[in-house]
Amino acid sequence: MDEKTEHLRDIFMDVADDESVTEGQTEQRGSLLREGGVDERLEQTIKRMRDRFAFETELDTHALGLVVRRFYDGESDDSIATVLGVSTADVFEARLDLHLVRGDDADNVDHAAVRELIDDGQSPAQIAATLDIDRETVARARAVIETKREIQRVSQRFQTEFEEILTDADISVRLTADTRDDGLEDATEGMEVDVDF
Repeated sequence: MDEKTEHLRDIFMDVADDESVTEGQTEQRGSLLREGGVDERLEQTIKRMRDRFAFETELDTHALGLVVRRFYDGESDDSIATVLGVSTADVFEARLDLHLVRGDDADNVDHAAVRELIDDGQSPAQIAATLDIDRETVARARAVIETKREIQRVSQRFQTEFEEILTDADISVRLTADTRDDGLEDATEGMEVDVDF
């Protein structure tokens, strides 16, 4: 230590009433794979959505997290409903609350026509009569249209968050698997490793 540093250290010790000059610095150990962290992040996002929007679903936050995961795994509503022990209609309702719209949602109806009639103020019964479809189809199409509008209003924020959380988890799983493959297989190739002691 040079004179100036020693002098500054002495001044610090006089003022601080502590002999420790530096703060202990411990680095948090990271983990590539934090599965619990993924569930927590999904549930935090879902709670924020629930606070902001009026959810129709009665599924709890944990079940909604499963809906998100399984939706992005490509599972059908029927499959998700079986896992959760609820109806397909319950899963459909939950998905829309979570802003998770499938390309084939209400495929059997002209969304543009339904949207136009909704904007004209027609009731579900009038829309059903005009388009010659049943009220259930109108209700389903209307729910999808309203959800798409809600998604646009928030610039797909929650879909993006879900995708980022699950993409981070997928990358972590792959990186962890890669780190386990440490190259010892190549180093021991051709060697007898099955040894009895």
